[in-house]
Amino acid sequence: MAKHSQYVCQQCGYSQVGWSGKCPNCGTWGSLVETVVEKTSKGRSLSKKEYKKPIPLNSITSSKIQRTKTNISELDRALGGGLVPGQVILLAGEPGIGKSTLLLEVVNKLKNSLYVSGEESANQIKIRADRLKIDKNTILLLEETNIDTIINTIERSTQKFDCIVIDSIQTMYTSDLSGLSGSVGQVRECSNRLVRLAKTTHMPVFIVGHVTKEGTVAGPAALAHIVDTVLWFEGDKSLSLRLVRAIKNRFGPTDEVGIFQMEDKGLISVEDSGKLFLTDSVKNVPGSVITSVIEGTRPLLVEVQALVVPTKLAFPRHVVQGIDSRRVEVILAVLQRRVGLRIFDNDVFVNVAGGITVTEPGADLAVGLAIASSYFDKPLSKSSLVFGEVGLLGEIRGVSNQSKRIKEAKRVGYKKFVTPEEVKSLSEAVKKNLR
Repeated sequence: MAKHSQYVCQQCGYSQVGWSGKCPNCGTWGSLVETVVEKTSKGRSLSKKEYKKPIPLNSITSSKIQRTKTNISELDRALGGGLVPGQVILLAGEPGIGKSTLLLEVVNKLKNSLYVSGEESANQIKIRADRLKIDKNTILLLEETNIDTIINTIERSTQKFDCIVIDSIQTMYTSDLSGLSGSVGQVRECSNRLVRLAKTTHMPVFIVGHVTKEGTVAGPAALAHIVDTVLWFEGDKSLSLRLVRAIKNRFGPTDEVGIFQMEDKGLISVEDSGKLFLTDSVKNVPGSVITSVIEGTRPLLVEVQALVVPTKLAFPRHVVQGIDSRRVEVILAVLQRRVGLRIFDNDVFVNVAGGITVTEPGADLAVGLAIASSYFDKPLSKSSLVFGEVGLLGEIRGVSNQSKRIKEAKRVGYKKFVTPEEVKSLSEAVKKNLR
Protein backbone atom coordinates (compact mmCIF):
# COMPACT_ATOMS: atom_id res chain seq x y z
CA MET A 1 0.00 0.00 0.00
CA ALA A 2 1.34 3.41 -0.98
CA LYS A 3 0.28 6.95 -0.20
CA HIS A 4 0.58 9.99 -2.39
CA SER A 5 -1.19 13.31 -2.73
CA GLN A 6 -3.35 14.62 -5.53
CA TYR A 7 -5.25 17.82 -6.03
CA VAL A 8 -8.98 17.08 -6.14
CA CYS A 9 -11.63 19.56 -7.29
CA GLN A 10 -14.23 20.12 -4.58
CA GLN A 11 -16.88 20.89 -7.21
CA CYS A 12 -16.66 18.07 -9.77
CA GLY A 13 -14.21 15.57 -8.20
CA TYR A 14 -11.60 15.88 -10.96
CA SER A 15 -8.08 14.99 -9.74
CA GLN A 16 -4.61 15.84 -10.98
CA VAL A 17 -1.06 15.72 -9.67
CA GLY A 18 -0.11 19.40 -9.81
CA TRP A 19 -1.96 22.44 -8.53
CA SER A 20 -3.48 25.07 -10.76
CA GLY A 21 -5.78 27.95 -9.91
CA LYS A 22 -8.51 26.72 -12.25
CA CYS A 23 -10.01 23.23 -12.54
CA PRO A 24 -9.41 21.93 -16.11
CA ASN A 25 -12.68 19.98 -15.99
CA CYS A 26 -15.34 22.36 -14.60
CA GLY A 27 -13.44 25.65 -14.78
CA THR A 28 -13.97 26.58 -11.11
CA TRP A 29 -11.25 28.80 -9.67
CA GLY A 30 -9.56 27.82 -6.38
CA SER A 31 -11.45 24.52 -5.96
CA LEU A 32 -8.44 22.18 -6.19
CA VAL A 33 -7.49 20.91 -2.71
CA GLU A 34 -4.54 18.65 -1.92
CA THR A 35 -5.78 15.24 -0.74
CA VAL A 36 -4.07 12.03 0.39
CA VAL A 37 -4.79 9.05 -1.88
CA GLU A 38 -4.08 5.46 -0.82
CA LYS A 39 -3.56 2.75 -3.44
CA THR A 40 -2.58 -0.91 -3.46
CA SER A 41 0.67 -2.15 -4.94
CA LYS A 42 -1.15 -2.86 -8.22
CA GLY A 43 -2.28 0.75 -8.41
CA ARG A 44 -5.96 0.05 -7.80
CA SER A 45 -7.87 2.20 -5.32
CA LEU A 46 -8.67 0.52 -2.03
CA SER A 47 -12.23 1.90 -2.08
CA LYS A 48 -13.11 -0.35 -5.05
CA LYS A 49 -12.24 -3.51 -3.07
CA GLU A 50 -13.90 -2.63 0.23
CA TYR A 51 -17.13 -4.34 1.23
CA LYS A 52 -19.05 -4.46 4.50
CA LYS A 53 -22.29 -6.26 5.21
CA PRO A 54 -25.13 -3.95 6.40
CA ILE A 55 -26.54 -4.56 9.87
CA PRO A 56 -30.33 -4.58 10.56
CA LEU A 57 -31.30 -1.66 12.77
CA ASN A 58 -33.44 -3.80 15.10
CA SER A 59 -30.47 -6.09 15.81
CA ILE A 60 -28.48 -3.27 17.42
CA THR A 61 -28.80 -3.07 21.19
CA SER A 62 -29.09 0.48 22.46
CA SER A 63 -26.82 1.44 25.33
CA LYS A 64 -26.85 4.47 27.59
CA ILE A 65 -24.19 7.06 26.88
CA GLN A 66 -21.56 7.10 29.60
CA ARG A 67 -20.42 10.66 30.16
CA THR A 68 -17.37 11.98 31.99
CA LYS A 69 -17.91 15.20 33.92
CA THR A 70 -15.34 17.92 33.34
CA ASN A 71 -16.33 19.36 36.75
CA ILE A 72 -16.77 22.74 35.06
CA SER A 73 -20.53 23.14 35.43
CA GLU A 74 -21.16 25.58 32.58
CA LEU A 75 -19.03 23.61 30.12
CA ASP A 76 -20.84 20.40 31.07
CA ARG A 77 -24.12 22.23 30.46
CA ALA A 78 -23.03 23.28 26.96
CA LEU A 79 -21.83 19.74 26.18
CA GLY A 80 -25.13 18.23 27.30
CA GLY A 81 -23.87 16.66 30.51
CA GLY A 82 -20.17 15.95 29.99
CA LEU A 83 -17.71 14.24 27.67
CA VAL A 84 -18.60 11.11 25.69
CA PRO A 85 -15.90 8.47 24.93
CA GLY A 86 -14.50 9.09 21.44
CA GLN A 87 -16.15 12.49 21.15
CA VAL A 88 -14.38 15.07 18.97
CA ILE A 89 -15.10 18.67 20.02
CA LEU A 90 -14.18 21.76 18.01
CA LEU A 91 -13.76 24.84 20.21
CA ALA A 92 -13.69 27.95 18.04
CA GLY A 93 -13.41 31.61 18.88
CA GLU A 94 -11.46 34.80 18.37
CA PRO A 95 -7.79 34.99 19.46
CA GLY A 96 -7.40 35.88 23.12
CA ILE A 97 -11.00 35.09 24.04
CA GLY A 98 -9.98 32.35 26.51
CA LYS A 99 -9.99 29.04 24.61
CA SER A 100 -6.59 27.86 25.86
CA THR A 101 -7.40 29.00 29.39
CA LEU A 102 -10.64 27.01 29.44
CA LEU A 103 -9.02 23.86 28.08
CA LEU A 104 -6.13 24.11 30.53
CA GLU A 105 -8.72 24.15 33.31
CA VAL A 106 -10.44 21.14 31.71
CA VAL A 107 -7.28 19.01 31.69
CA ASN A 108 -6.64 20.10 35.28
CA LYS A 109 -10.06 18.82 36.40
CA LEU A 110 -9.62 15.39 34.79
CA LYS A 111 -7.36 12.61 36.04
CA ASN A 112 -5.06 11.90 33.07
CA SER A 113 -4.87 14.38 30.21
CA LEU A 114 -2.60 15.25 27.30
CA TYR A 115 -2.20 18.84 26.15
CA VAL A 116 -0.66 19.08 22.67
CA SER A 117 0.57 22.59 21.89
CA GLY A 118 1.54 23.70 18.43
CA GLU A 119 1.47 27.42 19.19
CA GLU A 120 2.88 27.94 22.67
CA SER A 121 5.97 26.47 24.28
CA ALA A 122 5.85 24.41 27.45
CA ASN A 123 7.28 27.37 29.38
CA GLN A 124 4.46 29.63 28.19
CA ILE A 125 1.85 27.06 29.22
CA LYS A 126 3.56 26.70 32.61
CA ILE A 127 3.33 30.47 33.15
CA ARG A 128 -0.41 30.37 32.45
CA ALA A 129 -0.82 27.33 34.70
CA ASP A 130 0.94 29.11 37.56
CA ARG A 131 -1.36 32.10 37.14
CA LEU A 132 -4.40 29.79 37.25
CA LYS A 133 -2.98 27.94 40.31
CA ILE A 134 -2.71 24.68 38.35
CA ASP A 135 -0.03 22.30 39.60
CA LYS A 136 -1.50 18.88 38.88
CA ASN A 137 1.08 16.19 38.08
CA THR A 138 -1.28 14.21 35.85
CA ILE A 139 -1.20 16.82 33.03
CA LEU A 140 1.20 15.84 30.24
CA LEU A 141 2.46 18.41 27.72
CA LEU A 142 3.59 17.67 24.19
CA GLU A 143 5.17 20.32 21.95
CA GLU A 144 4.58 18.98 18.44
CA THR A 145 2.95 19.98 15.16
CA ASN A 146 3.38 16.76 13.16
CA ILE A 147 0.02 14.99 13.46
CA ASP A 148 1.52 11.56 12.69
CA THR A 149 4.03 11.92 15.53
CA ILE A 150 1.23 12.97 17.88
CA ILE A 151 -0.97 10.01 16.95
CA ASN A 152 1.92 7.53 17.25
CA THR A 153 2.77 8.94 20.69
CA ILE A 154 -0.81 8.52 21.88
CA GLU A 155 -1.21 5.02 20.44
CA ARG A 156 2.05 3.81 22.01
CA SER A 157 1.26 5.32 25.41
CA THR A 158 0.59 2.81 28.17
CA GLN A 159 -2.19 4.93 29.69
CA LYS A 160 -5.59 5.93 28.41
CA PHE A 161 -6.15 9.67 28.51
CA ASP A 162 -9.38 11.11 29.84
CA CYS A 163 -8.97 14.04 27.46
CA ILE A 164 -6.67 15.09 24.59
CA VAL A 165 -6.33 18.76 23.62
CA ILE A 166 -5.00 19.83 20.20
CA ASP A 167 -4.09 23.53 20.28
CA SER A 168 -4.56 24.36 17.49
CA ILE A 169 -5.58 22.48 14.33
CA GLN A 170 -4.22 25.27 12.10
CA THR A 171 -0.67 24.54 13.31
CA MET A 172 -0.81 20.80 12.59
CA TYR A 173 0.51 19.15 9.42
CA THR A 174 1.20 15.75 7.90
CA SER A 175 4.21 14.99 5.72
CA ASP A 176 1.93 13.07 3.34
CA LEU A 177 0.85 16.45 1.95
CA SER A 178 3.14 19.12 0.59
CA GLY A 179 0.97 22.08 1.63
CA LEU A 180 1.81 24.33 4.56
CA SER A 181 0.10 23.88 7.94
CA GLY A 182 -3.18 25.79 8.01
CA SER A 183 -3.98 25.11 4.36
CA VAL A 184 -7.34 23.57 3.51
CA GLY A 185 -5.86 20.20 2.67
CA GLN A 186 -3.72 20.01 5.82
CA VAL A 187 -6.55 21.07 8.15
CA ARG A 188 -8.98 18.58 6.67
CA GLU A 189 -6.55 15.64 6.61
CA CYS A 190 -5.25 16.27 10.14
CA SER A 191 -8.82 16.56 11.42
CA ASN A 192 -9.79 13.27 9.76
CA ARG A 193 -6.86 11.48 11.41
CA LEU A 194 -7.76 12.89 14.80
CA VAL A 195 -11.35 11.72 14.38
CA ARG A 196 -10.15 8.20 13.51
CA LEU A 197 -7.89 8.27 16.58
CA ALA A 198 -10.76 9.29 18.87
CA LYS A 199 -13.12 6.63 17.50
CA THR A 200 -10.59 3.79 17.74
CA THR A 201 -9.20 4.66 21.18
CA HIS A 202 -12.50 6.00 22.66
CA MET A 203 -10.68 9.03 24.05
CA PRO A 204 -12.33 12.49 23.87
CA VAL A 205 -10.44 15.03 21.76
CA PHE A 206 -10.71 18.83 21.96
CA ILE A 207 -9.62 20.66 18.78
CA VAL A 208 -8.97 24.40 19.00
CA GLY A 209 -9.93 26.28 15.83
CA HIS A 210 -9.05 29.81 14.82
CA VAL A 211 -11.62 32.27 13.50
CA THR A 212 -11.18 34.36 10.35
CA LYS A 213 -11.90 38.07 10.01
CA GLU A 214 -15.33 37.16 8.64
CA GLY A 215 -16.16 35.34 11.90
CA THR A 216 -16.02 31.79 10.56
CA VAL A 217 -13.78 28.87 11.49
CA ALA A 218 -10.54 29.02 9.50
CA GLY A 219 -10.08 26.09 7.15
CA PRO A 220 -12.66 24.09 5.21
CA ALA A 221 -16.33 24.24 6.09
CA ALA A 222 -16.19 20.45 6.24
CA LEU A 223 -14.27 20.76 9.53
CA ALA A 224 -17.52 21.48 11.38
CA HIS A 225 -19.16 18.46 9.70
CA ILE A 226 -16.31 16.10 10.63
CA VAL A 227 -16.41 16.66 14.39
CA ASP A 228 -19.15 15.58 16.78
CA THR A 229 -19.55 18.85 18.64
CA VAL A 230 -18.89 22.49 17.77
CA LEU A 231 -18.59 24.93 20.67
CA TRP A 232 -18.45 28.63 19.85
CA PHE A 233 -16.63 30.89 22.29
CA GLU A 234 -18.27 34.34 22.32
CA GLY A 235 -17.59 37.54 24.17
CA ASP A 236 -16.02 40.96 24.05
CA LYS A 237 -12.38 40.85 25.14
CA SER A 238 -12.83 44.23 26.83
CA LEU A 239 -15.53 42.72 29.10
CA SER A 240 -15.40 39.82 31.54
CA LEU A 241 -18.43 37.99 30.12
CA ARG A 242 -17.83 34.84 28.06
CA LEU A 243 -20.40 32.55 26.44
CA VAL A 244 -19.78 29.01 25.21
CA ARG A 245 -22.55 28.14 22.77
CA ALA A 246 -23.13 24.66 21.32
CA ILE A 247 -24.05 25.10 17.66
CA LYS A 248 -23.68 21.39 16.86
CA ASN A 249 -23.82 18.40 19.20
CA ARG A 250 -24.38 14.78 18.21
CA PHE A 251 -24.62 13.75 21.86
CA GLY A 252 -26.80 16.51 23.28
CA PRO A 253 -28.95 19.58 22.61
CA THR A 254 -27.75 22.42 20.40
CA ASP A 255 -29.54 25.14 22.34
CA GLU A 256 -27.44 25.13 25.51
CA VAL A 257 -25.16 27.98 26.52
CA GLY A 258 -22.46 28.06 29.19
CA ILE A 259 -21.83 31.40 30.89
CA PHE A 260 -18.43 32.33 32.31
CA GLN A 261 -16.69 35.36 33.75
CA MET A 262 -13.03 35.94 33.02
CA GLU A 263 -11.11 36.75 36.19
CA ASP A 264 -7.46 36.80 37.23
CA LYS A 265 -7.68 33.19 38.37
CA GLY A 266 -9.32 32.01 35.13
CA LEU A 267 -12.80 31.38 33.80
CA ILE A 268 -15.43 31.13 36.53
CA SER A 269 -18.75 29.39 35.85
CA VAL A 270 -21.81 31.60 36.40
CA GLU A 271 -24.60 29.31 37.55
CA ASP A 272 -26.97 31.97 38.94
CA SER A 273 -27.34 34.37 36.02
CA GLY A 274 -30.52 36.08 37.25
CA LYS A 275 -29.03 39.56 37.74
CA LEU A 276 -25.79 39.10 35.78
CA PHE A 277 -26.71 41.59 33.03
CA LEU A 278 -28.57 44.09 35.22
CA THR A 279 -27.11 47.23 36.76
CA ASP A 280 -28.12 48.42 40.22
CA SER A 281 -26.60 51.90 39.99
CA VAL A 282 -29.30 53.50 37.78
CA LYS A 283 -32.98 52.73 38.28
CA ASN A 284 -36.28 54.08 36.99
CA VAL A 285 -34.73 56.18 34.20
CA PRO A 286 -36.50 56.94 30.89
CA GLY A 287 -35.33 54.62 28.13
CA SER A 288 -34.48 51.67 30.38
CA VAL A 289 -36.57 48.49 30.11
CA ILE A 290 -35.90 45.04 31.59
CA THR A 291 -36.70 42.04 29.40
CA SER A 292 -36.24 38.28 29.58
CA VAL A 293 -34.53 36.32 26.81
CA ILE A 294 -34.00 32.59 26.50
CA GLU A 295 -30.41 31.41 26.10
CA GLY A 296 -30.39 27.65 25.76
CA THR A 297 -32.96 26.37 28.22
CA ARG A 298 -32.77 29.13 30.82
CA PRO A 299 -34.12 32.69 30.93
CA LEU A 300 -31.77 35.65 31.33
CA LEU A 301 -32.84 39.11 32.44
CA VAL A 302 -31.21 41.86 30.39
CA GLU A 303 -31.58 45.62 30.24
CA VAL A 304 -32.53 47.30 26.95
CA GLN A 305 -31.52 50.97 26.83
CA ALA A 306 -32.71 53.56 24.33
CA LEU A 307 -31.98 57.25 23.78
CA VAL A 308 -33.99 59.47 21.43
CA VAL A 309 -32.66 62.97 20.74
CA PRO A 310 -33.43 65.56 18.01
CA THR A 311 -31.03 65.22 15.12
CA LYS A 312 -28.76 67.95 13.81
CA LEU A 313 -27.94 66.05 10.64
CA ALA A 314 -29.67 65.81 7.29
CA PHE A 315 -30.24 62.10 7.87
CA PRO A 316 -31.02 60.88 11.41
CA ARG A 317 -28.66 58.30 12.91
CA HIS A 318 -29.82 54.91 14.15
CA VAL A 319 -27.05 53.31 16.21
CA VAL A 320 -27.70 49.81 17.57
CA GLN A 321 -25.54 47.53 19.75
CA GLY A 322 -26.37 44.08 21.06
CA ILE A 323 -29.41 43.47 18.86
CA ASP A 324 -30.14 43.14 15.15
CA SER A 325 -30.28 46.65 13.67
CA ARG A 326 -32.79 45.54 11.02
CA ARG A 327 -35.15 44.43 13.77
CA VAL A 328 -34.87 47.85 15.41
CA GLU A 329 -35.65 49.55 12.09
CA VAL A 330 -38.87 47.53 11.86
CA ILE A 331 -39.87 48.51 15.39
CA LEU A 332 -39.15 52.18 14.63
CA ALA A 333 -41.42 51.97 11.57
CA VAL A 334 -44.20 50.37 13.65
CA LEU A 335 -43.84 53.07 16.33
CA GLN A 336 -44.17 55.78 13.73
CA ARG A 337 -46.98 54.25 11.67
CA ARG A 338 -49.07 52.33 14.22
CA VAL A 339 -48.38 54.26 17.46
CA GLY A 340 -48.06 57.74 15.98
CA LEU A 341 -44.65 58.70 17.35
CA ARG A 342 -42.88 61.37 15.26
CA ILE A 343 -39.41 59.88 15.49
CA PHE A 344 -38.35 60.31 11.87
CA ASP A 345 -36.42 63.50 12.72
CA ASN A 346 -34.66 62.09 15.79
CA ASP A 347 -31.42 60.24 16.36
CA VAL A 348 -32.13 56.85 17.98
CA PHE A 349 -29.58 54.88 19.99
CA VAL A 350 -30.37 51.37 21.24
CA ASN A 351 -28.09 49.24 23.40
CA VAL A 352 -28.31 45.94 25.28
CA ALA A 353 -26.33 46.39 28.50
CA GLY A 354 -23.84 43.85 29.78
CA GLY A 355 -22.20 42.81 26.51
CA ILE A 356 -24.75 40.14 25.59
CA THR A 357 -26.19 39.86 22.06
CA VAL A 358 -29.96 39.34 21.82
CA THR A 359 -31.17 37.43 18.77
CA GLU A 360 -34.67 36.28 19.64
CA PRO A 361 -37.82 38.35 18.79
CA GLY A 362 -39.03 38.16 22.39
CA ALA A 363 -37.18 41.42 23.10
CA ASP A 364 -39.16 43.39 20.46
CA LEU A 365 -41.70 44.81 22.91
CA ALA A 366 -38.94 45.87 25.31
CA VAL A 367 -37.11 47.70 22.51
CA GLY A 368 -40.33 49.46 21.44
CA LEU A 369 -41.19 50.57 24.98
CA ALA A 370 -37.59 51.67 25.65
CA ILE A 371 -37.65 53.91 22.57
CA ALA A 372 -41.11 55.27 23.47
CA SER A 373 -40.01 55.82 27.07
CA SER A 374 -37.06 57.93 25.95
CA TYR A 375 -39.24 59.76 23.42
CA PHE A 376 -41.79 60.80 26.09
CA ASP A 377 -39.04 61.18 28.72
CA LYS A 378 -41.11 59.04 31.04
CA PRO A 379 -39.81 55.89 32.75
CA LEU A 380 -41.67 52.63 33.10
CA SER A 381 -42.97 51.76 36.52
CA LYS A 382 -40.48 50.16 38.87
CA SER A 383 -40.10 46.36 38.91
CA SER A 384 -41.62 45.91 35.43
CA LEU A 385 -40.61 43.08 33.10
CA VAL A 386 -41.40 43.30 29.38
CA PHE A 387 -41.30 40.68 26.64
CA GLY A 388 -43.17 39.90 23.43
CA GLU A 389 -42.76 39.88 19.65
CA VAL A 390 -43.93 42.89 17.64
CA GLY A 391 -45.54 42.31 14.21
CA LEU A 392 -45.71 44.73 11.30
CA LEU A 393 -49.35 45.48 12.13
CA GLY A 394 -48.35 46.54 15.62
CA GLU A 395 -49.75 43.40 17.26
CA ILE A 396 -47.97 41.65 20.14
CA ARG A 397 -47.31 37.96 19.55
CA GLY A 398 -46.57 35.29 22.12
CA VAL A 399 -43.10 33.87 22.65
CA SER A 400 -41.78 30.56 23.91
CA ASN A 401 -41.30 29.68 27.58
CA GLN A 402 -43.44 32.56 28.88
CA SER A 403 -44.09 30.89 32.24
CA LYS A 404 -40.37 30.17 32.70
CA ARG A 405 -39.49 33.82 32.02
CA ILE A 406 -42.06 35.06 34.53
CA LYS A 407 -40.97 32.54 37.16
CA GLU A 408 -37.33 33.65 36.92
CA ALA A 409 -38.36 37.34 37.07
CA LYS A 410 -40.47 36.75 40.19
CA ARG A 411 -37.52 34.97 41.81
CA VAL A 412 -35.35 38.11 41.57
CA GLY A 413 -38.12 40.50 42.64
CA TYR A 414 -40.10 41.66 39.59
CA LYS A 415 -43.85 42.00 40.16
CA LYS A 416 -45.38 43.77 37.15
CA PHE A 417 -45.34 42.10 33.72
CA VAL A 418 -46.01 43.58 30.29
CA THR A 419 -46.51 40.49 28.16
CA PRO A 420 -48.67 39.29 25.24
CA GLU A 421 -51.21 38.18 27.86
CA GLU A 422 -51.54 41.74 29.18
CA VAL A 423 -51.40 43.85 25.98
CA LYS A 424 -52.46 42.99 22.44
CA SER A 425 -50.69 45.77 20.51
CA LEU A 426 -47.68 48.05 20.82
CA SER A 427 -50.00 51.08 20.87
CA GLU A 428 -51.90 49.62 23.84
CA ALA A 429 -48.64 48.91 25.65
CA VAL A 430 -47.46 52.50 25.19
CA LYS A 431 -50.80 53.95 26.35
CA LYS A 432 -51.02 51.77 29.47
CA ASN A 433 -47.44 52.25 30.61
CA LEU A 434 -46.23 55.62 29.32
CA ARG A 435 -49.23 57.94 28.86
